[in-house]
Amino acid sequence: MNKFLLGIVLGGLGLYAYQRARPPEQVQVDRGSDLQAERTQVERDDSRNAARDSSRFRCDERKHCSQMSSCEEAEFFLENCPGTKMDGDRDGIPCEDQHCGH
Repeated sequence: MNKFLLGIVLGGLGLYAYQRARPPEQVQVDRGSDLQAERTQVERDDSRNAARDSSRFRCDERKHCSQMSSCEEAEFFLENCPGTKMDGDRDGIPCEDQHCGH
């Protein structure tokens, strides 16, 4: 009986020590799940921002940079409204000379 109890105590101590000294691969997996959770939060924030932006702007007949009042507005039009003429070099950045020069 004493050997059985000693085995349980030693086994518990070994398990405790093993959990405290995890190999680096397991730590990286935990960091990966933290990064995934952070990415998910960023995606949620981006979709909320997009919804808020879409309520600020509406597609109309405007198609040119000279008709925009901000880079944010030009980006909305380029992404959401058909027939815009705001990205001459087709790099995804509208109105580079007027509003969105990066």
